[in-house]
Formats: sequence, C-alpha cells, structure tokens
Amino acid sequence: MTRPWSRRQFAASALTVVAAPALRVAAAGADEPMLLRCSLETPPSHTRNVVMRDYLGRVEQASGGRIRTQLFESGQLFPDLQVGKALLQGQIEMGMPGTFSLTGVIPDADFIQLPVLYGRPIDMLHAVIDGKSGKLLGDQIEARLNAHVLGPWLDLGFFNWYSTSKPLNSYDDLKGMKIRNNGGAGQAWRTQFMGAIPNTTPLPNVPLALSQGTFDGLITSHETVASGQFWESGIRHALEDHQFVGEYVPMVRLAFWQKLPAELQTLLAELWRANIATYRASMASAQARARETAQAHGITIVTPNAEELAAKREAMMKFQDNVAMLSRISPELVAAVANEAS
Repeated sequence: MTRPWSRRQFAASALTVVAAPALRVAAAGADEPMLLRCSLETPPSHTRNVVMRDYLGRVEQASGGRIRTQLFESGQLFPDLQVGKALLQGQIEMGMPGTFSLTGVIPDADFIQLPVLYGRPIDMLHAVIDGKSGKLLGDQIEARLNAHVLGPWLDLGFFNWYSTSKPLNSYDDLKGMKIRNNGGAGQAWRTQFMGAIPNTTPLPNVPLALSQGTFDGLITSHETVASGQFWESGIRHALEDHQFVGEYVPMVRLAFWQKLPAELQTLLAELWRANIATYRASMASAQARARETAQAHGITIVTPNAEELAAKREAMMKFQDNVAMLSRISPELVAAVANEAS
C-alpha cells in the first residue's frame, strides 16, 4: 500500500528525480529550454499546488534543462473556469482544472454528478474515471480544447455541504439556503433537488462573498475549506454526504505537446503515472487532516449514515435521465458510467 506523503516530504521531493534511466534525458546543448507555464487557482498551501510543484520540479530536473517550468498560483493568471480557454489560446502550456470547470465547453465533464455516483466509495469512482468513461472525456478534451490529457486524474476529494449560521443536521436543513457551487448543471440540479438555491462564484472570490452574505453556504471539500481558512469567513457547519468526488484533469496544450520530442513526451507522461498513486494517497491524507483542522476551528460536521445515503441516491436516480439531459451528457457516456458503476 502506498504511504501518503506529508507536505514537507513533497517539498523536499521536488528536487528528486525518478531514478529510472529511461526517464533521463540529456540537456540539448545551448538550446533555449522550452517554457511550460502552469496555472492553478488554488493557494500555495493547497495540496493540488504541492503536487504540481513536485511534478514540475521532477520535469525540470529529469529533462536535463530542456524544459523550464513556471507555476502561477492563487488565480494569478486565470481562474480554473478560464483555464480551458487559456490552453486553447496558447496563454499557458499546462493546467489541471476540475471537471466541474470544463462543463461550459464540454458538457460530458459533468458525468461525475450523475445520481448513480452519489455517495459512492473512492475505489468504485476510480474504476469509472480510470476506465472507459474517463477515456471518452479525454478524447473530447483533446478535440475541443486542443489539450492532451497527461494521465490519470488527481482526486481533490469528496465534496460536501457547508454553511455559515444555519446548522446542517439533516438534508431538510438545506431547504431555502443559497448555496455556492463551482460550476456545472449537475451541482445546480442537486442543490435544487435538496430545496436550496444554486449560486456559482469563482473560488478566489468565495471568502469575501461568504463574509458579505452573498450566499449562505457552499459545496466544496474539507481541504478547500482548510486551505482557504473559510472559518474566518463564517463557515461553522458541514453535512458530510460525499456527494461527489472532485477530480482535477492534468492537461498540456496540444501544440506544446506536439513540439516535444518523443522522449520528452514519454518523460512527462511517465513521471505523472509513476507518481499518481502517491499523489492520490496524499490528497486523501490531506482531506483527512483538513477535516480535523475544520473541526478544531469550530466547524461541526454531521455525517449521514449508509442507509440515508442509499435512500437519497435512490430518490435521485428517478431523475437521472433528466439530469443527463439538463447537463447535456451524451447517452454514450451515461451508458459507460452506468456499466462501470454497476
């Protein structure tokens, strides 16, 4: 079993190169290095950023100086909602947006929101996203965004409900609340299904909006709450239903990818695949630590039991075809998800 890395181990490992000789590439003499700019909207303390710093450090060293990397954090360049467009227009070479940030261009990216996946365990969700369903979406990303998917997706972690002043002891407590989500028709539908009012706000604007009462709560993960210190913006309660797992898709601008010699393409892909299991384990560990941190800062967490989750999933399944139609998810992808989730 792969052991999660601590943040300190991640930072230290950024200077470490995978030892496999096949991944080592000699420097190209006096040639100028190729610049790989990566944009993330999350702050430097977020584990996604820690993962990306580690990966980019490995790329620089293993490429023998042929690739130089730059990481832009906290939405310095683009919020995740604009990363797809930035890749398409050549303003960056790499991004790792959430699937929820891609739905405006690729509706099928919302398949994680299908009711059949509500409250499912992570192993089953990995079987879906690493299988045919994930490949179908990867093909669309390449066709529509001119971006190459580097490899398996990175778990952000499970998303839950959070609120400021109103305790969340049951699903009924969500009724009438204005809830922020990070995009996509699926999250908006689920919010309405619970009797709440959906709102979409970019992550960098969330703390101020919470403080000003623009919305009453949000759908996000423990790690995002902790890294953003959302308790300082008023978050006090959580209903931990694991409604879906957030997934980041590592992608490289296709024009940049195609300029790389074959050995550098192999290097980038193999470095990612060689470390994805550890990266995922570290993200899960970060979510567990973040949960404890949230509780330590006064956030009360209520967790529905397995029977409640199953009952809510069954109730939502009656509307799965409607959700797919509303989200414009293709019948082919709905069928692939249903088959892999069985």
